[in-house]
Amino acid sequence: MSEELYIAGSCNIGTREIMRRRIVALSGLIFALITASAVLSADSPKSARWAVFVPLLVAAIGWIQSRRKFCLAYGLAGTFNFGRMGEIKRVNDPISRNADRKTALTILLQSLALASVVTLVFYFLPI
Repeated sequence: MSEELYIAGSCNIGTREIMRRRIVALSGLIFALITASAVLSADSPKSARWAVFVPLLVAAIGWIQSRRKFCLAYGLAGTFNFGRMGEIKRVNDPISRNADRKTALTILLQSLALASVVTLVFYFLPI
């Protein structure tokens, strides 16, 4: 497919991998909602609300990766995949690897920020 082409720092996964990231995002969101419900229904101490951070981080990473068509782990490892699961190829150009690492770190920081903001909102909700 013409839309499935490796572009350094911009696109390193194809449709199958994107779908996988969407599933991860949805799973993280569902787990965050279950965790939030459990914390609220169990009348837990307010500090227990921080437990939603990790599943929210998983959801944020999956969602941002799927939107950007870029895998954080592949970017850090200097790899990409547009074929079947597990058909990972190496990025040989050092400039491209650096661009990929920069994008991967950006995705990580964006995900941490998103999960932190949502966690803080949940923490300070007066419920």
